[in-house]
Amino acid sequence: MTDLSIIIPARNEEFLQTTIENCLDNIRGNTEIIAILDGYWPNPGIKQHARVNIVHFEEPIGQRAAVNRGALMSTAKFIMKLDAHCAVDKGFDTKLMADCDYMDTIIPAMYNLHAFDWVCHVCGYRAYQGPLPDTCECGKKDFKKEIIWKPKHNPRSEFYRFDTDMKFKYWRAFKRRPEAKSDLAPSLGNLGACFFMHRKRFYDIDMLDEAHGGWGQFGTEISCKSWLSGGRQMVNKNTWFSHMFRSGGGFGFPYQLSKRQTNFARAYSQKLWLGDNWPKAKHSLKWLIEKFHPVPEWEQYDWDKRGASDSGVEPKKVAPETKMVAVKSTALSNPTKGLVYYSNNLCEDRIFTLVQRQLKSYFTGPIVSVTQFPVDFGENIVVDFKSSILSMFKQILIGLETIKADVVYLIEHDVLYHPSHFGFTPPHDRGDVFYYNQNVWKLNSKDGQALFYYTKKTSQLCAWRDSLLAHYRNRVKQVQEQGFKRSMGFEPGTHKPPRGFDDFESDVYMSKHPNIDIRHGNNLTANRFKKEQFRSKNAIKGWKLKDSIPHWKKTKGRFDEFLKDISDRLAKNGV
Repeated sequence: MTDLSIIIPARNEEFLQTTIENCLDNIRGNTEIIAILDGYWPNPGIKQHARVNIVHFEEPIGQRAAVNRGALMSTAKFIMKLDAHCAVDKGFDTKLMADCDYMDTIIPAMYNLHAFDWVCHVCGYRAYQGPLPDTCECGKKDFKKEIIWKPKHNPRSEFYRFDTDMKFKYWRAFKRRPEAKSDLAPSLGNLGACFFMHRKRFYDIDMLDEAHGGWGQFGTEISCKSWLSGGRQMVNKNTWFSHMFRSGGGFGFPYQLSKRQTNFARAYSQKLWLGDNWPKAKHSLKWLIEKFHPVPEWEQYDWDKRGASDSGVEPKKVAPETKMVAVKSTALSNPTKGLVYYSNNLCEDRIFTLVQRQLKSYFTGPIVSVTQFPVDFGENIVVDFKSSILSMFKQILIGLETIKADVVYLIEHDVLYHPSHFGFTPPHDRGDVFYYNQNVWKLNSKDGQALFYYTKKTSQLCAWRDSLLAHYRNRVKQVQEQGFKRSMGFEPGTHKPPRGFDDFESDVYMSKHPNIDIRHGNNLTANRFKKEQFRSKNAIKGWKLKDSIPHWKKTKGRFDEFLKDISDRLAKNGV
């Protein structure tokens, strides 16, 4: 298990590669980097490295959701969120890990980052980072950007707070107080650019609340959750990070961010914390302010006159669940249907592309594809995972977190799905049941042999999204902590605790026409076409070995021709 995952959310970030290289240069422990590319591909791309995992979301999901997805992907003991324009201290990772109790949120000391200079090609004049200069003193306009990437050791920021509007503030005067003198000292607030904690602790505090919107109030949220949950937020003065601050005028935010978005996040934050509306709080906000008394701007705050605007918020919960979660969808009579397609891209190309073309020919709902290399299929999210059972579960979870649909079908890259597979809709009054289409034939790519028996496979699963989310959050969490055991099974709803992950149930249906599970040599599970390869006769009920598949026609001895027939038909229809 990795000790630390550094999660770097990035959207249109010019210096992401430089930040990653700086982290790699200064890592001294068993530390990895998870970079979340939020709706963009850097140009040039991110260099491959054994410690670096790249996850790409085709459509932006926002910085909060990106950090949460990174935390869900991590298997490390600790996580650290870091902005994509930062430098770090030598051995920052081991220093932070050496002094972090389970209930702690740790912030390194912070310096401003001298990221680059503009240098005139003609005379060598240097201008400090900022917007591109109009002209040089020599009259020329020929500037190049020279990377510096060094901390400016003055000022050094260690302590922060927030005001009565829950807006972030520096609190430099706090360093003169007795409680601020130790190497590990408390801080009321947090900038949000960098924080460090136990991964499970991040889950405990419900991660980042995406109901704020994608951006804004990061530091205030982490600060309040850290303290009000019964933990603490501490500055570790023995290490530091350095943050590049933008100055606007062509050197500003890398993507459009409206004042309306910022105001929304601030208003939500005020209602959540001033109204004491976070359900996991063990203390009130008043308790926290009194703990740090005196706090500038809070001395005259009238706690008895908090109005209705400070109450009534229903915070969004996004942490992995440990209990069964019932369906919450209100679209009961006409639910939307979507596909979560997951792939390690280890499939023969003609099969790989044919499956996608087949689905594109008739499915019109939302599709989220989570793959290890880019594909042109729905909303594509690219993850840089080593292919494994855990990576498959993670990819499914990422897709479920992203898709906007009431009912979800799980889709694999080597199954030809007939349109009738999607005609079934799980009953809304049985929202905690997972349904498996049992009308599926296995097809041997070597000789075209077709085989049927009754089985429940993840590739044939559909259910209400809320139930799938609850299950896969549990599954990923437990497999990360305990490792995968075959006794757990792959199929949701088929095993109850202690073997399984929850109390959900499973049921079956039969589509009008069958799906085809192509067995090609790179399947995750073993290819078995003989009865003696199965340990139990109960596992092969309905056994049929055939030369053809109902509706799909003959396959035996003509596998290549069979695929070509389907491809030609799709091409004829313009797919």
